[in-house]
Amino acid sequence: MKNADTAMYLSKEKGKNTYEFYVPGMQSLSNERLVLEAALRNALVNNEFVLNYQAKLDLKTNRITGVEALLRWTHPEMGEISPQQFIPLCEENGSIIPIGRWVLETACRQNVEWQRQGLPPVKMAVNVSARQFSDPDLLQHIHDALDKSGMDPKLLELELTESMVMLNPDHTIRTLTQLREIGVRTALDDFGVGYSSLAQIKGFPIDTLKVDRSFIRNLPESDHDRAITEAIINMARTLSLTVIAEGVETEAQEAFLRGVSCDESQGFYFSRPSTAKAFSDLLRNHGVIISPDEV
Repeated sequence: MKNADTAMYLSKEKGKNTYEFYVPGMQSLSNERLVLEAALRNALVNNEFVLNYQAKLDLKTNRITGVEALLRWTHPEMGEISPQQFIPLCEENGSIIPIGRWVLETACRQNVEWQRQGLPPVKMAVNVSARQFSDPDLLQHIHDALDKSGMDPKLLELELTESMVMLNPDHTIRTLTQLREIGVRTALDDFGVGYSSLAQIKGFPIDTLKVDRSFIRNLPESDHDRAITEAIINMARTLSLTVIAEGVETEAQEAFLRGVSCDESQGFYFSRPSTAKAFSDLLRNHGVIISPDEV
């Protein structure tokens, strides 16, 4: 039963509709999982989490249009732990709810702090997990974060995965409508790797579409990826959606995206995830910055 339980958890980590046979090496993975779960219980209390920030660049004006808050965890003994390791555990054991609330409040507070330093307001993107999105207290958490920080709701953008929004369309439309009513923007993250299409999501009140990095990686060499990326951009434009390309790492990729009129890019080529201080320096020194009236 113990071995079957170990195989079950590994199968769940790989997604739905899959299975795993137990092999002896799985036990070490199971032990590692138990260690991480135990460490996660105290990580928030011990202030082990920190946010990094990655800029988004407008490809038409060369302005910084926004920034994405990225959760990082450094354990005092195990060192830096990859989000791919701990985020699924947080989702499964429910700790993503308090951690996600901390991320939201910290990101909003940091955005206002940048403005207090004399920097212009930028849109702050925060990732929302499936468990958070289904939490009945999500809207209250958003209201609390905005009220405590004093941040303008129109500067907040929540990033959701396409598989998440397709899971319960009625709940999705209801929640997205409520978010739009208070001025909060929403973005569909990792588009193209799930099972939805623009035809299916056209009824959802979203503002931004993020093209998954898997389509950007082989640009401009791959004929297929060029065609898919351009098709997504053109179709999204007909729906009046802002399009952001994720994972832009080379000059050639950025040049192609400019050529097909992609709105924004995000990736290592322009800006790696950095500390709040480093991002404020980038925002201050980059030159032309988006003005408050254009947010």
